[in-house]
Amino acid sequence: MALQDVDLSADPGMVTGLIGPNGAGKTTLFNVITGLQDPTSGRVLIDGEDVSGRKAHQRARLGLARTFQRLEVFGSLTARENVLVAAEIRRRWSKDGSNPKEVTEAILERVGITGAANERVDAMPTGLARLVELARALAANPRLLLLDEPGSGLDTQETEAFGDLLLELAQEGLAILLVEHDVELVMR
Repeated sequence: MALQDVDLSADPGMVTGLIGPNGAGKTTLFNVITGLQDPTSGRVLIDGEDVSGRKAHQRARLGLARTFQRLEVFGSLTARENVLVAAEIRRRWSKDGSNPKEVTEAILERVGITGAANERVDAMPTGLARLVELARALAANPRLLLLDEPGSGLDTQETEAFGDLLLELAQEGLAILLVEHDVELVMR
């Protein structure tokens, strides 16, 4: 059993870190929260609402977004196209009237990758590709962002910049749940 007696909350404006050895169930927890895996027992609550029976896309519409331990990007697309895909999906179910192209440009600038916006992601270094994955998650306009080992493959400078960005996002009111082996990144 990977998870047992888990009681966890992620508050707006906070970065909550989960640290544990490989195989401890951290990624499994993210999969259960996001609806990619069903729990054998228990419930998943979002803002007090039981979402245990909802599919992943339904939970995403409630404000969940995530990145993955292994990069999950469209390698044959540019950074801009990766983010635009997510912004278009958001437009289809959101009622906020957002313009996907405007959302995309704002997010590319926000995460600092405007200069690489027209590069194919599979030609990017890992640190830059991680920012593309984060930007794509942010295009969904989440209330809760789940990041699974976002520091993996980043050098010291990239890790520091990534940590600064996460703190800024939290200060803007985003709830962030972070699974990470890099204790320094978590402790920021």
